[in-house]
Amino acid sequence: MSRGVGLDELAGARREGRGILGAVAYDTVGVEAIVTAGRRTGRPIIAQIGSSAFNHVDAGGLIAAARMIIERSPTPVGLHLDHSGSLEEIRRCLDAGYTSVMVDGSRLDFADNVALSTAAVDLARPYAAWVEAELGRIDGDEDRSIAAAGSGGLTRPSEAARFVDETGVDALAVSVGNVHGRTATPVRIHLDLLGELGEAVRVPLVLHGVSGIDGDTLAVACRLGVAKFNVNADLRAAYLAAVAEWAGEPPGDDLVGALRVARQRVTGVLVDLIAVLDPP
Repeated sequence: MSRGVGLDELAGARREGRGILGAVAYDTVGVEAIVTAGRRTGRPIIAQIGSSAFNHVDAGGLIAAARMIIERSPTPVGLHLDHSGSLEEIRRCLDAGYTSVMVDGSRLDFADNVALSTAAVDLARPYAAWVEAELGRIDGDEDRSIAAAGSGGLTRPSEAARFVDETGVDALAVSVGNVHGRTATPVRIHLDLLGELGEAVRVPLVLHGVSGIDGDTLAVACRLGVAKFNVNADLRAAYLAAVAEWAGEPPGDDLVGALRVARQRVTGVLVDLIAVLDPP
């Protein structure tokens, strides 16, 4: 039975230059793919089910189903709330059994981001859940690829160190040229800045927008202090491509077959990413 992915695993990954994958899921097909990838590789992995999914399905039903799937896993699988700006939503997810949460105050000014993130930390402590926050502004859309350029507000090392000290967060998502979604041209990660952040900040760093970043850059990011890597767009693309290919032209009606192939395709993307972040 899975025991989740705790702060010890996250801190150990940073210390050892490894990465733990945080994979976004919108339904049980995605959750099953995440659990399968963890089992197949024997590595910890985090299933991220957040506000975006809750806009399209019954939140309580999806969470309950996800927990049942995760709890049967022989390898550690975390259940993580991604990108939430609502303390009430964070509370509901902690009550439902989430092992970690991300409070997103990145659109707020520094003082308000500190206040929101501190409140989330205080809320999560009685649940023994760890908290990720974000400082800086990451371009793009979390649910679909748009024309993002990676020119959002970059995270400043001095501000990042102060932010972590004042809030007590356990992990920090940073803006270093990364974007949410796929881009027409390759994303340029500012590795020098990432190195400065790794030296300035004592907690594990998080890199959002892994889709489209080359493996060599991801491996370097592991060595610079990034311990959690978020992937979404590549999983969405794999899912939709598998369904479209299976349906054919004109489309058939084998929905069960399409979902099976989608689950397999998403699992394959995750296994390949884990091999880059945490090679055997």
